[in-house]
Amino acid sequence: MTQKDYLSITPEIQQAIDEGKPVVALESTILSHGMPFPQNVEFAHKVEEIVRAEGAVPATTAIIGGKLKVGLTSEELDIMCKAEGVGKVSRRDVAVYLATGKTGATTVATTMMIAEMAGIKIFATGGIGGVHRGATETMDISADLQELANTQVAVVCAGAKSLLDLGLTLEYLETFGVPVLGLRTDEFPAFYCRTSGHKLDYRCESEAEAAKIIKTKWDLGLKGGLVIGNPIPEEYALDYDEMEKVIVKALDMAKEQGIHGKDVTPFLLSHIKDMTEGVSFASNLQLAYNNARAASRIACEMAKMK
Repeated sequence: MTQKDYLSITPEIQQAIDEGKPVVALESTILSHGMPFPQNVEFAHKVEEIVRAEGAVPATTAIIGGKLKVGLTSEELDIMCKAEGVGKVSRRDVAVYLATGKTGATTVATTMMIAEMAGIKIFATGGIGGVHRGATETMDISADLQELANTQVAVVCAGAKSLLDLGLTLEYLETFGVPVLGLRTDEFPAFYCRTSGHKLDYRCESEAEAAKIIKTKWDLGLKGGLVIGNPIPEEYALDYDEMEKVIVKALDMAKEQGIHGKDVTPFLLSHIKDMTEGVSFASNLQLAYNNARAASRIACEMAKMK
């Protein structure tokens, strides 16, 4: 079997790719491991509606029945949202899940990988993974960063999750030659917060400018992706100092309970939601919608340039 034999792309998405129309990849880990049921069902449908409203085609990814799914039916979305026996799949897990027929939700890294295989160049997510706090001892660094270094997909996100070491995350991306663009911002967004204190080298005033930079990078044959930092809308943004206190407390809880590896982020997000009485969850929804909107506009601008 070849790579294409493992891909299952819906006819609508395949036609859009073949015709050079804008397509936006979406992950499924945010559904299975980032949000409770049934709120995640509503989110899954709404984020796809937002992509369509901007003139692009949504392509939610997952691993189901030995196939890399690009585009999910309503029934398949429900499977991912109910999350019964649904694993969290990064690059290292993909072959195991395909060969054994397990159902898996795609992380940022896996969604990028599948998107590149399918020929999709733009991907909207909440926040990328990165270098974890204390990584100088634990070596806990998200596979998302290596994927960004090697895979030609541009990721629109609200920066990196604020529970990470944002400074080291940016250093890592710089080392591997990954451009980090700020969409109408001079600072790297910190997920729930618009600012992080970390200045960016490149600010884009428009989605068209971001699209031009993305196209130019790949025209030159430069490998790897790009990060487009898109801050959470002001009305939903949380205070950086207040969130830092909550995050430190959640990190201490994770350490006490021996949580590590791929279980850390879902654990932290769940406890941060509880400690902020659900405010952080509402912000998470809004930043994801905002990223889907921006990614769709960038995809549309790129389609015009072909």
